[in-house]
Amino acid sequence: MSEIPGKAAVKAVGVDDPHRVMVVDDSAVIRGLLSRALEGDPELRVVASVGDGQMALNALSRQGIDVIVLDIEMPVMDGLTAIPKLVAIDPAVKIIMASTLTLRGAEVSMKALQSGAADYVTKPSSTRELGAADTFKRELVSKVKALAIAARRAGSRNRPGLRNERLPAPLSAFPRPRSMDPAAVVLRPMPAVPPVPDIIAIGSSTGGPQALFEVLSHLKGGIRQPILITQHMPATFTTILAEHITRQCGIPCSEAKDGEALVGGRIYLAPGDFHMVLATKGTGTVLSVNKEPPENFCRPAVDPMMRSIAKIFGKRALAIILTGMGQDGMRGCTELVAAGGLTIAQDEASSVVWGMPGAVATAGLCSAVMPLREIGPFIRKIALRTAA
Repeated sequence: MSEIPGKAAVKAVGVDDPHRVMVVDDSAVIRGLLSRALEGDPELRVVASVGDGQMALNALSRQGIDVIVLDIEMPVMDGLTAIPKLVAIDPAVKIIMASTLTLRGAEVSMKALQSGAADYVTKPSSTRELGAADTFKRELVSKVKALAIAARRAGSRNRPGLRNERLPAPLSAFPRPRSMDPAAVVLRPMPAVPPVPDIIAIGSSTGGPQALFEVLSHLKGGIRQPILITQHMPATFTTILAEHITRQCGIPCSEAKDGEALVGGRIYLAPGDFHMVLATKGTGTVLSVNKEPPENFCRPAVDPMMRSIAKIFGKRALAIILTGMGQDGMRGCTELVAAGGLTIAQDEASSVVWGMPGAVATAGLCSAVMPLREIGPFIRKIALRTAA
């Protein structure tokens, strides 16, 4: 099935300028199912539906597209090969990989994120399951809408097929409260000499893996504190992420195991589909993983981790909230700050989606809001007490 002819000029489905989406998959049946799921939302319009990476390149060269939903394995040109070429045509376009929940799917998705994809969705293994998977459809639509807004902010000019016109303001897929305006951020006082933390905790979601690699690359060698990370990811994917962190960042990283003692100089990652929290055992601290109900529609979620850290470490904790959709982490950081802990957040300009960091920043919980490239050196400075 080739590009949908003339679809860009079709009905506006109740809004003036829907977000433009391209679906790329070698199965015409899957393309149809994905397109129907997306166009069920009036703020989305599938302007192209193509069967391989080369056709996707051709379509993107001719028209403005906000988000591409891209399959991995396709003839002519696969998704992994296509990603850097698509980004070269339009650096502002956001790409969501669609992969199955397998070790191979997780490994290839991780490579895709490193190549320029913004996020991924794990699609059901059969077309029958895909057609009935309401949870998958909701996840797909919500991610596409959030990333479409980010795409329009990132590249409102000089995008293919738009004749250098300015794109309209983002639609209200995720209405941003007035308090989410970066100008509304009010920072808490930063101590002249921030206390050396005994634990470092990081929460992230959309765009998180690449942000984590950047931050953690600065912490290799000498960091004595344990580092806890909750990244919104399904099982299998977190296994692969832990392996990539160990290889790329040079710090031992593993999925948390229930009852495991907390050891300094290691990274513990919340396993997919489990919350990760801390508990006291005798005079020590151990990790605990559980399947309590999702929070903020997520499991693992950042809030439970931060709450448990607040109770045990209080003012001796440092929390970092990186790029991600929604507001997971805000309630947990509220408790951590009340206990005397320090919270910092990634700024909007360097975030793929300024949801989670924006929520803590505009709630008045942060002592600093900074570009991604500055977060790792900041952590290292106060963790090791090095000179600026």
